[in-house]
Amino acid sequence: MNFTLPHIPERPLKPRNSGVTMMMDKGLSLRQAEDFLSASKELTDIIKLGFGTSYLTNNIAEKIKLYKDAGMKVYLGGTLFEAFIVRNMFDDYMRLLDKLKLDCAEVSDGSITMAHDKKCEYIRTLAKNFTVLSEVGSKEAGIIIHPAKWTSMMNKELQAGSWKVIAEARESGNVGIYRANGNAHTLLINKILAKVKREDILWEAPQKPQQVWFIKLLGPNVNLGNISHDDVIPLETLRLGLRGDTFFNFLPNNLKQTVEFPDLNVL
Repeated sequence: MNFTLPHIPERPLKPRNSGVTMMMDKGLSLRQAEDFLSASKELTDIIKLGFGTSYLTNNIAEKIKLYKDAGMKVYLGGTLFEAFIVRNMFDDYMRLLDKLKLDCAEVSDGSITMAHDKKCEYIRTLAKNFTVLSEVGSKEAGIIIHPAKWTSMMNKELQAGSWKVIAEARESGNVGIYRANGNAHTLLINKILAKVKREDILWEAPQKPQQVWFIKLLGPNVNLGNISHDDVIPLETLRLGLRGDTFFNFLPNNLKQTVEFPDLNVL
């Protein structure tokens, strides 16, 4: 850090298992990726090459190497995995991971229908050679999964070999664990936390109010994902209480105060 301040929450050092930040790369150029790393590599743990962008992004192999050399876990978005699966091309998908020299993979079923046993089979197969993140939840608005099913699927996927289970929200943050207006499904999230270890869950939280909500609920070292490349530093300020939304959350009681605003109606 550039200077010292007391009463800043402690953050685990990288590589870490909790308090991780996953940045969603939606097609950054090689130069943009270099600029991102120059600013935020110490604050970022995981890079997701979102949905099917890796099919189109120029210099994809060079960009993956750039991220990996900076100490990042890098994986292709789950939607691309599903695009291979729906075409009966799982072996081709694994060859692609090898070709790109990736050591992480995502398994999801947010866009296609897949028997959960089959999903766990994919996880077990990939986990032999890759760090697997698996995603639970539908990408379709209005589809509600019962909390007991969420927790059952998450735990089965962890048992199958997932390093983290991702709670679905899409890059928009208005499905899965969130309502259409972006507000959290509080009951669902609390039910998940009662049955699944918090360090095993990566919560997708692309919107600032969602990030604030989770930090206030679970503290600065909650795992958060689908963070835009230009929101990684702002998110870290939220984690550290250096932004108005969480300013007083981590201060001792003797430093907390009520902010009094002047009466703007008085001239």
